[in-house]
Amino acid sequence: MTLSVADRIFRRVSRFHTERIATAWGGRHILHGRKPTPGEVVLTSNDYLALAREPRIVAAMCASLQDTGGAAAPSGVFLHGVDHPQIMLEKALAEHMRAAGGILCQSGWDANVGLMQSIADAQSPVYVDHIAHMSLWHGAKTAGAPVYPFRHNFPGHLRDEVRKHGPGIVVVDAVYSTNGSRCPLTQICDVAEETGSVLVVDESHSLGTDGPQGAGMVVALGLAERVPFRIASLATAFAGRAGFIATNNIDFVDYFKMESDPAVFSATLLPHDIAGLAATLDVIRADDWRRVRLREVAAVVRRALMALEFDLEGSASHIVALQTGPDQRTIAIRDFLEARGVFGSVFCWPATARDRALIRFSMHAGLTDTQLDRLIQSCTEVRNTFGGMAPSHPEKPRPTPAPAQPPLVPTGDPSR
Repeated sequence: MTLSVADRIFRRVSRFHTERIATAWGGRHILHGRKPTPGEVVLTSNDYLALAREPRIVAAMCASLQDTGGAAAPSGVFLHGVDHPQIMLEKALAEHMRAAGGILCQSGWDANVGLMQSIADAQSPVYVDHIAHMSLWHGAKTAGAPVYPFRHNFPGHLRDEVRKHGPGIVVVDAVYSTNGSRCPLTQICDVAEETGSVLVVDESHSLGTDGPQGAGMVVALGLAERVPFRIASLATAFAGRAGFIATNNIDFVDYFKMESDPAVFSATLLPHDIAGLAATLDVIRADDWRRVRLREVAAVVRRALMALEFDLEGSASHIVALQTGPDQRTIAIRDFLEARGVFGSVFCWPATARDRALIRFSMHAGLTDTQLDRLIQSCTEVRNTFGGMAPSHPEKPRPTPAPAQPPLVPTGDPSR
């Protein structure tokens, strides 16, 4: 019997509920734990600098909401002049990142997809770190580009792939959202330059937290002139809702706004969002103590968990994850932590490989020493109860995806 289109859709929906919720998760949605109560340790937000309730930002947004003179434009391409708030913010963010120009987008996903769609094509291979954010893979697919993954943080494998397939576009994250590892950016820059390739760096989890006044990891390493394109979600350290593209070529700005589908077919940011992001930039630049505290708490937690023999997969940042393995084990550990007042974010397929789920702790500058002690004690009890290592699952070979196909194991932080 031939199924109708509607039947095929419903079968997929039904399969999700029966195979995942009912069977793999034991009747409970894996992402739906209990709600935290005041005083508990909540590490589920990307608000690394603890800015969500900052009075200076709230005041700027409220003032904008009370001003009835502003409205969103149908598309950023219609904005012109030097005194429009969005253009002024684009310039300020570009200067902050030591770039020639910049473009604000509706989200980090739109920025990533739009950039890849506007610079890649069928003749330009795209080389993506194996665990780079899914939006980058999606953008390359949209452009019809052949996509070749390379081993995570392995410049030598990248060089081998470029030698096989030719110069192209190299795409990496500065800090990887699932495990908190840092990209060896200087070596990746060297490979891109040696092979005649163009480098794109996603700074979603390093802008605001790294570099002078939070200018990002690229600036911190003195690489701004060597990286043609940088992108960042402003839903992380900026605690807002937008994406940003920094470019070393000012002419790219007008090109992008006419050639990128997300730019052409999305409205501009709302006035209060622009006001809030502008105020956030000022706070990030001024409040260096937030970055200092973030580094302190992250270092304390990483040292403690490594001493407990957890595999942190090379975390060297404010993102620290417990590798929990199969979904049922992940649910059990999540419930165990929540019973002790500690809340992390569960990442499972499709944000990780199957049976390689994790619980991510997003450190933030507002954590107290008492909360850190509670987190470490709870993780000690996890180790004593469940063990420090997730059950091993032999890696299946990962063949190179066919041109324009997404990775076999898509990854990334869902909150873009």
